[in-house]
Amino acid sequence: MSPVSQTPVGAGRSWVRLAAVGAVIVTLVVLAAAPSARQIAAFAVSGRLHAPDLALLASLPPAIKIHLGAALAALLLGGVLMAMRKGRRLHRVAGWAWAGLVALVAGSSLFITTLRPGHFSVLHLLTGWTLIILPVAVMWAKRHHVAPHRRAMMGLFYGGFALNLFIAFIPGRVLWRVFLG
Repeated sequence: MSPVSQTPVGAGRSWVRLAAVGAVIVTLVVLAAAPSARQIAAFAVSGRLHAPDLALLASLPPAIKIHLGAALAALLLGGVLMAMRKGRRLHRVAGWAWAGLVALVAGSSLFITTLRPGHFSVLHLLTGWTLIILPVAVMWAKRHHVAPHRRAMMGLFYGGFALNLFIAFIPGRVLWRVFLG
């Protein structure tokens, strides 16, 4: 396997443009997914950090429980994968497990329609992107195309999980209520 580092060759000023585009996309998705600014402000002011509300977690529908559990496991395993040496057997085995967890997270999100009851929301665009790019990234790894595989997987991990974790903690949403509401 290739000992290619995590930093792409020639990553100079292009990351600034990529970060700006990412910030715009994140802002648009958050604004589309969030309740009104007045509701967010009211929730944020009333929020107090506390132990997790286990009764609220227990009352969630099965799709959300599966989604949360798989997302937490994928976040933890993804962090380990980002820190470990690439190309070894452990990386490949853990990578398959991570890809399975990500597929489970994306698949379970198709059954979560709390933002628009009975309909998909703008957040499901991220689900669609994940369900397209995940198998492509796995194919790149199998074909030893390291650079596009690395970019796709890092994008799924940092973009997908970091963005969605931020969105999940918007005041008034389930994870916000579990820890702050």
